[in-house]
Amino acid sequence: MKTGIHPKLIPTKVTCLGCGDTFESTSTVAEITVDVCSQCHPFYTGKQKLVDTAGRVDQFRARTEAAKSQKQTLGKKAAKATKRQEAKIAKSQNKVEASKPAKKTTKTIKTSETKPQTEAEVAPKTESSDQ
Repeated sequence: MKTGIHPKLIPTKVTCLGCGDTFESTSTVAEITVDVCSQCHPFYTGKQKLVDTAGRVDQFRARTEAAKSQKQTLGKKAAKATKRQEAKIAKSQNKVEASKPAKKTTKTIKTSETKPQTEAEVAPKTESSDQ
């Protein structure tokens, strides 16, 4: 094994931003901050807690509110655009139906009826050896 290539491990202070708990560990850096630790993680505590990092929930709510207000202001324009789109689709479907060839119907015609054969016609002809 090569010497001098491994980093030095030093005592590290780990701070949880969720509950404010601190504990000691070893790492290559002096301080580490974590969002959730074993003292406040829902899996270990059995309690559900919402951890909002950088206001993501608020950002999401703001985006959804903005989308709702935009939908309401553009309601009439969107309705007209939807009607135009539906009209285009209906028109293209009519073109497709018009371009389809009509179904061909076949008619069977009886030409003649077959006559029943007589026994003489059905029986095989044998050559006579007397001749």
